[in-house]
Amino acid sequence: MSSPDAPSPSPWRVFVFKNRGLLLLPSALVLVFFGQPTVSSAAIGLVIAALGELLRIWAVGYSGVTTRSDVVVAPQLVTAGPYSFIRNPLYAGNTITALGFWFAFSGGVSPLASALMLALIIASVGYVYATIIPLEEAYLAQTFGTAYQQYLERVPRLIPTKAPLPVAERRGTWRASVIMQAEIVSITLFLVVTGVLLHKLVRG
Repeated sequence: MSSPDAPSPSPWRVFVFKNRGLLLLPSALVLVFFGQPTVSSAAIGLVIAALGELLRIWAVGYSGVTTRSDVVVAPQLVTAGPYSFIRNPLYAGNTITALGFWFAFSGGVSPLASALMLALIIASVGYVYATIIPLEEAYLAQTFGTAYQQYLERVPRLIPTKAPLPVAERRGTWRASVIMQAEIVSITLFLVVTGVLLHKLVRG
């Protein structure tokens, strides 16, 4: 389990984790202010974005309200639901949603502008998650020891390249009661960005 001699986490990683939402906000604002959807790009992009949000909801039902914490915390090692396929379904969901909105907002802009917006999203999402995932992994390894090490070796980080954990080995229960408490911010932001997208589409 935890070790008293475990090294302190990097202050920079802690800062990025605490402010992960704010650090990803600029790329969203670029889409909102400079993007221009078309009917087809909006329709396809919204479906992709919604799939990402549904993945988040699926994951949050298992992981609970601690996903909104400013510090890394996990009362239990959850390995059921989407966590049986990948170790970071919340971040995978965020990435899918971001790419969906990029597609939605880029239909009416030039190829160069679309590529620049995509590059900004990939750079910001990639940097933030590459910074905070090792912080979370170190905490989980320190807290759950061998159980997490075995989970880490069997389940990939973000892309489901292996068979999921057998049902008998999955730990965790999905609770609908935590969704609105834990996911209200993400759902609200999703609806706001969708509203802006539709407004731009109607306005032309």
